[in-house]
Amino acid sequence: METTRRLFLQAGAGIGGGLMLGFGFARAEGAKALTDYVSIAPDGVITIMAKNPEIGQGAKTMLPILIAEELDADWKKVRIETAPSDEARYGAQFAGGSMTTTMNWEPMRQVGAAARWLLIEAAARKLSASHDAFTTAKGQVIHASGKTFAYGELAADAAKLTPPAADSLKLKDPKDFKLIGQSQNGYDSPKIVRGEPIFGIDMTLPGMVYAVYVKSPVYGARLQACDLTAAKAMPGVTDVFILKGTDWHGLQDGIAILAKSWWYAQNARTALEPVWDDAVGAPHDSAIYLEKAKALVKGTGEVKQQSGDINAALKSAAKMVDAFYDVPFLAHVPMEPQNCTARVTASGVEIWAPTQVPNDGKALVGKTLGVPPETVNVHMRRAGGGFGRRLENDYMAEVAAIAQKAGKPVKLVWSREDDVAHDFFRPGCYHNLRAGVDAAGKLTAYACHSVTFSRDGQVAQGAGIDGNAFAPLVTPNFRLEQSLIETTIPTGYLRAPSSNALAFVHESFWDEIAHAAGQDPVAFRLAQLDAHLNDKANYNPARMRAVLQTVAKRSNWGKTKLPKGEGLGVATYFSHRGYFAEVAQVRVADDGQWRVVKVWAVGDVGSHIINPTGAFNQVEGSVMDGIGSMEAGITFEKGRAVQSNFHDIPMMRMPKAPQVDVHFVTSDFPPTGLGEPALPPVIPAVANAIFAATGIRIRKLPILPETLITKQMASA
Repeated sequence: METTRRLFLQAGAGIGGGLMLGFGFARAEGAKALTDYVSIAPDGVITIMAKNPEIGQGAKTMLPILIAEELDADWKKVRIETAPSDEARYGAQFAGGSMTTTMNWEPMRQVGAAARWLLIEAAARKLSASHDAFTTAKGQVIHASGKTFAYGELAADAAKLTPPAADSLKLKDPKDFKLIGQSQNGYDSPKIVRGEPIFGIDMTLPGMVYAVYVKSPVYGARLQACDLTAAKAMPGVTDVFILKGTDWHGLQDGIAILAKSWWYAQNARTALEPVWDDAVGAPHDSAIYLEKAKALVKGTGEVKQQSGDINAALKSAAKMVDAFYDVPFLAHVPMEPQNCTARVTASGVEIWAPTQVPNDGKALVGKTLGVPPETVNVHMRRAGGGFGRRLENDYMAEVAAIAQKAGKPVKLVWSREDDVAHDFFRPGCYHNLRAGVDAAGKLTAYACHSVTFSRDGQVAQGAGIDGNAFAPLVTPNFRLEQSLIETTIPTGYLRAPSSNALAFVHESFWDEIAHAAGQDPVAFRLAQLDAHLNDKANYNPARMRAVLQTVAKRSNWGKTKLPKGEGLGVATYFSHRGYFAEVAQVRVADDGQWRVVKVWAVGDVGSHIINPTGAFNQVEGSVMDGIGSMEAGITFEKGRAVQSNFHDIPMMRMPKAPQVDVHFVTSDFPPTGLGEPALPPVIPAVANAIFAATGIRIRKLPILPETLITKQMASA
């Protein structure tokens, strides 16, 4: 994700005579077209474009804050709009990998600094004064004499000037920040509270019809036959037709039902009796996968990482720890199910979509319809959650194909059952771990054989195994092996991909090692970190040590006597450039019912927290999301998902929501993202707390109450 792009700035006159500032990227092949980020109207209202999709992570507010800070804008006069989807003009536009802050921290500030420079220069020319004789504050340019100009007064003149090269601009000293580090409410929050139609699912167009697309519940099954007569005769239905699949990431075989309302279309699907060639699903069963995994871990896998002599170290260990962890598939289930609206005409394709990767959607739609991607225009709509599901644009391909055949605008909405059945699931995984400690309680060996999934011979999306940077850093003898099980189940990336599973496995196992060594889990981790503080690696031990020490202090670790049935658990994890340590307090009843009482989360994501309100929300949401996932799981029977809706995919309800104590440790590193890194460690922290409360190790998710029934209750 690193770039070596040069930045270009361009000013021009906007509508009404104000300033419009363009900012674009040029790569080795030459300058790309420029687009506008900042416009200033004569009345002083500043409109700032937010370039990336908004999926609830706060990017629409955070990115303009960076621009407004360097511009010295009056935030009360700032208006924010979502930028058009055009990577040739804006550079990368996506929501994923917690990269929005990382990639835009400096470029967006340069945009604001350039606009400020133009306004000052316009004032300097008005007074025939030196540029350096001016300062700015809250939407005003101020001369040393006290003469003041409002930004709106200068906008027209500023638009005629040429801005300096971006790399020549002097950015603010952080001590002078007025907006960065100060809490701002989400820009769209009032609209959401008022119920304004800003989400993808709210989109309407004149002459639009509603669509439901019926696919096989068995992945990879082709449609053999279907009589459409009865469905066409259903009330409100305007058309029913069959589409043949083109891409398992996009359009699959299915039956499109068009109607005057979505409810008419949904009701008409009951009249269909499609025949699917679903024998392809027979071997793809959760029970079969588990048996294969247990057999594979007894053998040898492909060695992915190795150091020292693991076999000799395990053989000579004073104590051995051995465990098998079983992690389920998970569905994304964002509150807003997949949806999309499309209009296909002779001149091109228009799409209104809640997508995380609009440019990928253009390419997929172009491929599906057989048209050049540049004729596809994607309008980014706010998404009611994404969590990685909207990195796939299959719903976009479906609605485009339906609209092309229908010859009119179409709005496609998936039911919740469709959303679950046709997810790109977080892949399950199985891990056999072995560790050795010497007589002094020092870790000497760590081995992991991971069994994950593949598709067409390639590691499946989201099935990475190398997200655990801590163990190979601190262990002198280390080995990581991988074996694969071929699957037809579509897999993808879920919030904190790979890390959301690997943290549970490895950080729970670290707790097992600490107890086997007779050491406190926090002290054991600190000892490993202290021994490697000066090691140069992708994983920075000093940063993790700081957050671990802080969370231990804030949670009063080791100093609090808890009542029977309660326990504290700790875990750390480095994910998406963020360092987090978390402590969970869990209560387990005799009947196995459990809940998290409180979580302390301490993170280091660099030198600045740009918008504290948004940052706290992201950490709190990550903690809730992680805990909620511990009660969920997707299983498969003959290639189809067993679970279908919230009745069998539990979601966290308000009564089970814990108190979350959030704290940030700042460090001398550029700020990075917060959408994902706080999620992974809460899962093992909770599992470790359950062990502290009950003595029962959690090595399999989801956690079912029957696995936690205490001995007293079981014998009653």
